[in-house]
Amino acid sequence: MLKLAILGFLYDQPLHGYELRHHLAALTGHVRPISDGTLYPAIKRLESDGLLVRETEPGSAAAPRHTLHLTAAGRDALLHHLRTPEQLDISDENRWFTVLAFLRHLDDPAEQAAVLRRRLAFLNEPASFFYADGRPLRAEDLSDPFRSGILRIARATTQAELSWLTDTLADLDR
Repeated sequence: MLKLAILGFLYDQPLHGYELRHHLAALTGHVRPISDGTLYPAIKRLESDGLLVRETEPGSAAAPRHTLHLTAAGRDALLHHLRTPEQLDISDENRWFTVLAFLRHLDDPAEQAAVLRRRLAFLNEPASFFYADGRPLRAEDLSDPFRSGILRIARATTQAELSWLTDTLADLDR
């Protein structure tokens, strides 16, 4: 997720490290905060892999600043990941939101639609947070109001996403 988000934000525009961190925090929010101890080693790995470069700019009143730029290989890596996200990127909501945040970078509506269809197929599979005898439980099956609440909230969220997916796929298929 972090690699995809870094590449995606740098696809949009070159950024300084602190600007990138701000964008990442806005995307992941409180769910998965990203520390400097995670971000900067990830940037160094992407730089070593030739996916981004660091350019030094003179500072206005302080030390020089380093701006991160995506390379052609970085663009290719981003587009490849968007075309062929891992199953966890499809099934995990936070990872899915990261894919969605940058899916517009695929120029081909058919490629975008193919990714959305994978998510649609995942959402249409019977699932629950709670099971009995190997079958998924519904909110109505539970007497625990808190577990029932989890399932009701998840159902509402899923229904909203299914509606959005259906509408968006219809637009992309035109």
